[in-house]
Amino acid sequence: MKEKTIKKKQKTLKNGFKIVSLNDPSAITTTALLVVKTGSKYESAKENGLSHFLEHLFFKGTKKRPSALELSSDLDSLGGEYNAFTGKEYTGYYVKVAAGRVTGALDILSDMLLSPLFPKQEITREKGVVIEEIKMYNDNPLMHVEDVFETCLYGDTPAGWEVIGSRKNVRQFSHSLLLDYYKRQYGASSMTLIISGAVTEKDISSASKLFSKALKNPWQVKQKVSDKQSEARVKIVRQKIDQANLSLGVRAVPVDHPQEATIKLLSFILGGSMSSRLFVSLRERRGLAYYIKTINEQYSDSAYLTTQAGVPLKKLKESIELIKKEYKLIAQEGIDEKELKRTKDMAIGRLKLNLEGSDDLANWYGKQAVMRKKFVSPEQYIKKIEGISLKEINQVASDIFKQPLNLAIIANVSPNKQKEFLKLLEN
Repeated sequence: MKEKTIKKKQKTLKNGFKIVSLNDPSAITTTALLVVKTGSKYESAKENGLSHFLEHLFFKGTKKRPSALELSSDLDSLGGEYNAFTGKEYTGYYVKVAAGRVTGALDILSDMLLSPLFPKQEITREKGVVIEEIKMYNDNPLMHVEDVFETCLYGDTPAGWEVIGSRKNVRQFSHSLLLDYYKRQYGASSMTLIISGAVTEKDISSASKLFSKALKNPWQVKQKVSDKQSEARVKIVRQKIDQANLSLGVRAVPVDHPQEATIKLLSFILGGSMSSRLFVSLRERRGLAYYIKTINEQYSDSAYLTTQAGVPLKKLKESIELIKKEYKLIAQEGIDEKELKRTKDMAIGRLKLNLEGSDDLANWYGKQAVMRKKFVSPEQYIKKIEGISLKEINQVASDIFKQPLNLAIIANVSPNKQKEFLKLLEN
């Protein structure tokens, strides 16, 4: 990426806390992103949803700022953006501010993560908030179908559980359970701070001083994902809605695998743009879907490629057959040089656009701090894409669709029809 010159520095404090600075001389903003190597894959059955619930509670007050209002007021006074997110393998907390204002952001982030109060009254109150959030996700099949697909793929394991947890679990979370999880999973051993954009040596020094107070934590590793599958699987969630939402896909390769970028490119060819094969087939030619996309989700020890779509209930089986047809076509006939070049250009262009902001750059490296053995720069990833040969991508396309298919459905369809859909996948 010649457009920007990013100066990257890495530093590990005496307590094991890691700091990565990404200085972009042209930036007018700075983002401080604290990534914690924990998420729903690190939970037990009774803890499922706790990583996400805990994320909410860090905004409820600290020793220095003892109320949610005081904390949010100080954050708002920075004039920036702030939020948090929880995934299956990592949790993140970020503040994005104008250049020159990150010192205040670092002070608040360290206060939130190192000195939280977790007041019991806030725990009780926030349970209601999170239960409403669960309802919101469940009522939005477009968002929820990915969770259902992962449950179909990984079953009753941490990899298959939903990040947000269940209403039953949330209601039963106790103050002691929350504290035990915090002390185990949050600390210098599992935290990395990314500072990106306009970054000075003073910013790095301030961060080092603030986070040198982080305690080492025992940190429990996650359960290894079983990625073996010998037959097709179907998961149906019955919901009285007009549309049928589906996700149909196969297992793929995790990050750091030699074919990682190749499968990502394959997902773009199938359903990553308005000129992609499935978009043209289902939407443009037949008018079966408003939204249709193929995604490649990659974790540290598992991955999948799947196509998601919202289609008329009466056309559900037809849509499944059409997706299967495109999978079979690309597996048997492959692609040509023209399509490969077009997709490479699109992938590289999108990557550059998606790394314009200091927060985008922080997210790029923050995810890698948890997922990868070593960092891959945007330039290195672009070289990977550019180096993919026609022979390689056609071989990957041939191999990946030899696996059993997995199908998740959210629709007004009886779960008793599971066998019917299994036969559809096996034919």
